Amino acid sequence: MTPLAPIQQPVVGLLLAGGFSRRFGAQNKLLQPLADGQLMALSAAQALIQALPNSIAVIRAYASPLTGQLMSLGFKVVTCEEQHQQMADSLKLGVVTAQTHFPHLSGLVIALADMPYIQAATITRVAQQLTQARLVQPMFQGQPGHPVGFTSDLIPELLLVEGDQGAREVLRAHQAEILRFECQDAGILKDIDTPADLA
Repeated sequence: MTPLAPIQQPVVGLLLAGGFSRRFGAQNKLLQPLADGQLMALSAAQALIQALPNSIAVIRAYASPLTGQLMSLGFKVVTCEEQHQQMADSLKLGVVTAQTHFPHLSGLVIALADMPYIQAATITRVAQQLTQARLVQPMFQGQPGHPVGFTSDLIPELLLVEGDQGAREVLRAHQAEILRFECQDAGILKDIDTPADLA
């Protein structure tokens, strides 16, 4: 009798689109079109879901025009409420949602909706290398960037983060364990904070 192959546990993508984008001005930056006409958040979302079909998106209520489009791409969408004021709040909401929908997940790749130029192939490499290390981070010309991968055993630490540092404190606590790899994807360093960044 042939032994059963082990079931592949999914690496889950987590798109954080729950910030306030205060530096961008009055408009919601995630709804701004890029040079190709695609909305910023949807460009980031498409790369993530192409690499990781099991993905969660965390959005703010005022970004609700995105909800239907994200769901049609295949995302499970969860909305930050008024009390979720800090980056850590939306991160934790996303992590808990990922655990609920994918209880056997093997890891998380955390991506930011204001980084629309990251290639799907880079995200795939981050996820694949979670079999070799607890934390994985791409680099471009020696500079570490996004997205960052975490194995599921780090979830308790992700759920303890506070404030606007997001997952950075978990990265800091495990510096020696991060597997970094060089890639040719300049998008891992390019986030959009102000209208000038779109130029």
